[in-house]
Amino acid sequence: MPKDFDAVFAELRPLVARYADEGVVKSDEADDYTLLGPEPDEKGRDVWVGSVQIKKNYVSFHLMPVYRFPELLDDISPALEKRMQGKSCFNFKEVDEELFAELDGLVERCVDKYRAEGLF
Repeated sequence: MPKDFDAVFAELRPLVARYADEGVVKSDEADDYTLLGPEPDEKGRDVWVGSVQIKKNYVSFHLMPVYRFPELLDDISPALEKRMQGKSCFNFKEVDEELFAELDGLVERCVDKYRAEGLF
């Protein structure tokens, strides 16, 4: 595991972890942090908020509210959009303070949307 990935993980983890007191921490390991909503959805499924995982070639930041509510991505920068893989995952190989700050704002909007929808 490259040393830089530990630094990336350390910077990204708090973006999700700051909401831990409102949700359920599913995983809190050195290479995986996952946060769920406090209650299952209307179909009894876990409500995934976000996770940060160290993978072989990058650090993945999964933000599931953007999968459920894609309009949350309407105003992200082209630079952040370039980091997307799939519909709700952003990949990073190094610390990028500017993109992490933008991602932090996106996480806040996502949690606010989940709260408004009664999911968080």
